[in-house]
Amino acid sequence: MEMLNLASYRLLESMSDNATRLGIMPHRIAGTLVIDAGINVAGSIAAGLMVARVCLGDNAEVSICSENAETMAVDCGVMVRTDNPLKACLGGQYAGWPVTLDKYFAMGSGPMRMTRGCEQMLKELSLHEPSPVIAGVLEATELPPPPVIDMIATETSLEPSQVAVAVAPSGSLVGSIQVVARSIETAMHKLHALEFDVASVYSAIGCAPLPPPAKPSDVITGIGRTNDAILYGGRVTLWVDCDQTAVDAVANKVPSETSRDYGRPFAAIFKDYDYDFYKVDPLLFSPAVVTMINRRTGIARRFGSLNSTVLRQSFYA
Repeated sequence: MEMLNLASYRLLESMSDNATRLGIMPHRIAGTLVIDAGINVAGSIAAGLMVARVCLGDNAEVSICSENAETMAVDCGVMVRTDNPLKACLGGQYAGWPVTLDKYFAMGSGPMRMTRGCEQMLKELSLHEPSPVIAGVLEATELPPPPVIDMIATETSLEPSQVAVAVAPSGSLVGSIQVVARSIETAMHKLHALEFDVASVYSAIGCAPLPPPAKPSDVITGIGRTNDAILYGGRVTLWVDCDQTAVDAVANKVPSETSRDYGRPFAAIFKDYDYDFYKVDPLLFSPAVVTMINRRTGIARRFGSLNSTVLRQSFYA
């Protein structure tokens, strides 16, 4: 199987070659290919789908799907399908690298995290990928300056010319698509937190409504809407191969409604915690509905519920 970093790096190069059509702007910063996908440009749906694939190491299909506006508050959503959920979602897509230097801050995702290899979860799951090039996505409102590029290269033991990243705020069109594409990832991460063997998940499909993008300067609304799309409208189906007792021990705990913070738009919850992600109940970050189908037993378990009331409060406030 091709390395996830190499696949994502090639995808970013392809985006750079088709920048005008995709509504993006490629730059060279300290020798690194940096693609502005929503800071000084509008971006596009096509670019959003490609950036989501970059996060996933191009090991998943990402597409726009139809939604029922009566239950989802919008007419379209983002669907993700993968037969490599462990590596694609937890090794690549999870935003586990806070890229911070001086006043610059971004949440880093993508397979470049596996090359860096510093996160505890990656160590626990033996997810490591030495690579001649790395690729990832930065959720940020500014392009990374040269010192940040140098830091990324240094922490992955590479040169800046071997690095490629896309950058987009969460409230932009591209940012909204790539965040809402994390429905499977949130389910996988929640399962890992519940000490379920996520290596037993061999295929997955996830869908979540695509919210209206926030205005560029309103970061909190952008973060709130994209999180709400998954927390209150995300549906994930996981195919597993394990003892049924392992599924039955966790399945009802996976949906977001089991969290003490469930029930209000995320922006309001975030405000109450002084905009500190680490104060929010970590069990909140999961899809609204989760189905687990066990290949070994043929038994399916489905838990959770959709919450159109909160979706409407979030999307149209």
